[in-house]
Amino acid sequence: MSSLRRAYVERSARLAIVESDMKEVRFVDTTLRDGQQSLWAYGMRTGMMLPIAAQMDEAGFEAIEFGAPIELAKCVRELRENPWDRYRLLVPQIKKTPLRLIHGTRSGFAIYPRAVHELYDRCMAAVGISQARISDSWNDAADWAWRVKQARKAGLKPIINIIYTLSPRHTDEYYAQRTREALRLNVYRVCLKDPGGILTPERAKTLAPAVLAAANGTTAELHTHCTTGLGTLCCLEAVQAGMMSINTAIPPLADASSNPSVFNVAMNARAMGYRPLLHEEPIRIVAKHFTAVAKQERLPIGKTPEYDYAQYVHQIPGGMISNLRHQLRRVGMENKIDQTLEEAAQVRADFGYPIMVTPLSQFVGSQAAINVIVGERYKQVTDQTIEYAIGVWGKEGADLMDSNVKDKILGRPRAREIADRKLPQQTLRELRRKHGGQGVSDEEILLRFFTSKDDVEQMHSAGPARIYTAHNPLLTLIEELTKQTHPHAVYIQKGAFSLRLEKRRMPT
Repeated sequence: MSSLRRAYVERSARLAIVESDMKEVRFVDTTLRDGQQSLWAYGMRTGMMLPIAAQMDEAGFEAIEFGAPIELAKCVRELRENPWDRYRLLVPQIKKTPLRLIHGTRSGFAIYPRAVHELYDRCMAAVGISQARISDSWNDAADWAWRVKQARKAGLKPIINIIYTLSPRHTDEYYAQRTREALRLNVYRVCLKDPGGILTPERAKTLAPAVLAAANGTTAELHTHCTTGLGTLCCLEAVQAGMMSINTAIPPLADASSNPSVFNVAMNARAMGYRPLLHEEPIRIVAKHFTAVAKQERLPIGKTPEYDYAQYVHQIPGGMISNLRHQLRRVGMENKIDQTLEEAAQVRADFGYPIMVTPLSQFVGSQAAINVIVGERYKQVTDQTIEYAIGVWGKEGADLMDSNVKDKILGRPRAREIADRKLPQQTLRELRRKHGGQGVSDEEILLRFFTSKDDVEQMHSAGPARIYTAHNPLLTLIEELTKQTHPHAVYIQKGAFSLRLEKRRMPT
């Protein structure tokens, strides 16, 4: 062996040893779930996903987030697409990577019977989903427990979301204790979830080690957002603390109010001496495809926002601020938006510092807007505020609410009416009897429950989903031309180039 060849072999061996000693960072992809929910309001169509599903499977993700109950209603009512057909088309394209659903006990604006959650888990497992991320807006171990049991019964691996917020009582020890409570349920993993993007790098330095110590060897993931522009920095601090499983999204469905970009986190982790377990070439194909779709359909492209300290004070999610502004505009008080956000901080304190996640953040924000519009705190209240004070949305909220505020809310006739209501508790048999019938599948029952029988029928009559070929302009052009009925002329122009094609009779 020549001296040059020997030197090359020795150098390669040294590099291999160094690389083997590098700590590995793993990634969970959120593009098809949280990414599109944050930026495209769940408007991603089946045909947008299909062309790149196999590429996502080649990326080396630990898991891909895919599906939530809210998606069922969105698909049926607005997109007129069958979500179950979506799953049956996509799941076979993703053969290597585990697929993960996410939903919570009180994560929507209604409290659904347990039978609905049970049926959803069962149907999702049947189409090929293998993991379930479970949330409770109060991090309540009692609500986690039945959901974990139900997920396992359906054949799903349960993962507990431990939801982060900022308040005097949400200390590092609070999160360590919640982590220990989750582990007593023998879960597959835990996930420190920051839906509002209010985690800071400084807090991540202490919080991530506290959660990891409490996890005691069970994998703990980090899931944060870029609402304040600090998402990537928080991920890197968590990695340095030993939290090696990070949730990211693929541009253009990353950044802004979405999750950090997988490219950005991987690049910086690599520069810090870590080894990202990723194949970036297929991810670049996915990014190119979705960027073309975004431009074609005029959908938002995520960008890192400017830093906004006020986000840490009111903690109202970015998407909800636009709703509050609309609410104020309707009564000619749009100029009161800053006052409303300040009031939200006071309402949250009065409510006992709930975690600012759906639906609790909406309850706080709506009540703050009413207080500003009326000009007096709690003179008028929403039904949800009354339910909160009673304990419908969590016993912890009712217990922690300021006692004077609670008395003011519950000392009205409407509160007594609401207190007499009973929560829905249909069994599976009752659910099938009400929404089903002869030959109606469990999948269809769920669609009817979340929408209506008429909505589902309209969805079925809309036909199959359109397949997007936006990443190939020529194919897109051909596709659009084939939709035209009896065209006599086609005119194409780009910059200084123009082309005109006309149909004319050939001379006889």
